[in-house]
Amino acid sequence: MDNKSRGEKIRFQILKDVKDHPTDISKHIANKFSITLQAVNNHLKRLENEGWLKTTGKGKGKKYFLGEVRACSKSFSIKTETSEDEIWRNHFLFIFEGLPQNLVDICHYGFTEILNNVIDHSDGEHVFIDVERDKESIRISILDDGEGIFRKIKRLCNLCDERQALLELSKGKLTTDPDRHTGEGIFFTSRVFDVFEIHSYGLNFSHDNLVEHDFMLETEISENKPGTLVYMFLKRESKRDIQSVFDDYAGPDAYEFNKTVIPVRLAKYGDEKLVSRSQAKRLLTRIERFKYVVFDFQGVSFIGRAFADEIFRVYARQHPGIKLSPINMEENVEKMVRQISLNRCL
Repeated sequence: MDNKSRGEKIRFQILKDVKDHPTDISKHIANKFSITLQAVNNHLKRLENEGWLKTTGKGKGKKYFLGEVRACSKSFSIKTETSEDEIWRNHFLFIFEGLPQNLVDICHYGFTEILNNVIDHSDGEHVFIDVERDKESIRISILDDGEGIFRKIKRLCNLCDERQALLELSKGKLTTDPDRHTGEGIFFTSRVFDVFEIHSYGLNFSHDNLVEHDFMLETEISENKPGTLVYMFLKRESKRDIQSVFDDYAGPDAYEFNKTVIPVRLAKYGDEKLVSRSQAKRLLTRIERFKYVVFDFQGVSFIGRAFADEIFRVYARQHPGIKLSPINMEENVEKMVRQISLNRCL
């Protein structure tokens, strides 16, 4: 083992053992690695300067504690490991100690929801989890080697294209196992974090709270690699709490998840125009699960008459109990929706 690798191993051991040895960590590590106290102190000083450790007291009364910078990466067998909550508690909880309760709640919710989905749905063998915390943010990555989330949704929900799975995810209440899952976990996890991304076989779904809409990308990167990567990012200054996010998607007269906002542009594939009834039906899939449906037309400059008619006349007449609300319409789109809505009333 070279000096660099040995140094990294010593510093890793310090961070692992400092909680049980706050007052004698120097002696403990010196004995474990058969090195001098001065050598250990050099490592301690580096870790303290980089934010991995913090101290109180001086001289013999000096105590070491984990600092604001923390990280842990581990692989687990999906088939044999314990539950998602035990993995959180036994391996990663220390990273979140000392943080405001709203951040701990968000990270616990997202971590356990996504890991439970991996355990129950990925059909993979292994999951790799990486969690990092620094002075500004918290980052959680969960990677499995299973079928791939978009491929599985397409297969089990009989969708015409994997890209439609991204549209369905943006609506919420999407599940391939209704007996055990409500389908709310991924949707709400994407809303409580500042950034939420899913990468699988070259398709990327992203929700960024600083960007008004979800978006999808197609890349050639990792196109043939199996599995799904979920990435969650949260600023430590965030004041968001889970209940307020839940409330955002409850209708005005209820406390249940009965409202969804659909980015209409996700119904487009590539540069195609939204003109057909089949495109509209793709957009309308499963919205009967909600009472309030908001169609967000941001980024859509044109819609065809058949597309608008299918949504705002045909579907609206067939489902009078669902309130359909269009927002962020450009002039051409607003004119078309208004004409169709008037025809519905005739």
